[in-house]
Amino acid sequence: MTQQGPAFDSNCMTLTRFVLQEQKKYKQATGDLSQLLNCIQTAIKAISSAVRKAGIAKLQGISGDTNVQGEQVKKLDVLSNEIFINMLKSSYSTCLLVSEENDNVIEIETEKRGKYVVSFDPLDGSSNIDCLVSIGSIFGITRQANEGTEPSVADALQAGNKMVAAGYALYGSATMIVISLGEGVHGFMYDPSIGEFVLTDYNMRIPERGNIYSINEGYSSTWDPSVYNYVQDKKDPAKGKPYGARYVGSMVADVHRTIKYGGIFIYPATAAAKNGKLRLLYECNPMAYIVTKAGGKASALLNIPKVAFDASILC
Repeated sequence: MTQQGPAFDSNCMTLTRFVLQEQKKYKQATGDLSQLLNCIQTAIKAISSAVRKAGIAKLQGISGDTNVQGEQVKKLDVLSNEIFINMLKSSYSTCLLVSEENDNVIEIETEKRGKYVVSFDPLDGSSNIDCLVSIGSIFGITRQANEGTEPSVADALQAGNKMVAAGYALYGSATMIVISLGEGVHGFMYDPSIGEFVLTDYNMRIPERGNIYSINEGYSSTWDPSVYNYVQDKKDPAKGKPYGARYVGSMVADVHRTIKYGGIFIYPATAAAKNGKLRLLYECNPMAYIVTKAGGKASALLNIPKVAFDASILC
């Protein structure tokens, strides 16, 4: 009979435990960031549950609304956005929220106000909901520029290199949170038996060289020639081992695969989207932060000066 390991780890490193452990490294820490991250993981647990039940609970399909980008909003988008906003407000650690689904910055009530600004995409890749392809959530956390003052839009428009933490959740065959608190990138898998995210991928590093490129080649006829030629080079056997194409259409899924296996993720400008389509504050900046902390290259994005909070960018 094959001997197996224990069914339960009596000393597992949960995300909550990990964050508290990191907090202890900083004597001046107030615990506000730990409290905020705890509320974010609670939001992700709730969204994960909703994603699993979406078909049965009739959460698939269009809500009838459009978001700030002019995209049709899915029912699950609306629910996920509400969950994130409610959890973040109740953390007593935030002063401003920036969501893909809201036209304007959300200012937190004075009695619940803290010192952090959170930019988030509550449900990335939502066009894949109905066909059960992996989707995700993205978040980036920045301190208020001038703590103790009345928060303003300028606090939400800080460059990506001002972030103190960022992460994403992937709702796939399992639910996983990948997060960086400034030093390293770590992955936590959700264990439904104990209701906790458990550390499974410590100090994630992108391989120095991958063999996968991720880009929507359906728009190749409208790319800049330099982008087109670059992609063609990566596929040319005469210039080394050719790269293979993998593209899901959910940024979280595509970037997560790139972090795990190495390679290139590109979302260039097209004729219809002259500045690209991915949004800087709540998609590109947090993901660029994660990629760079994992040893990848995306630093130019983090140094872009403040722009309109719904601005898109080349990626």
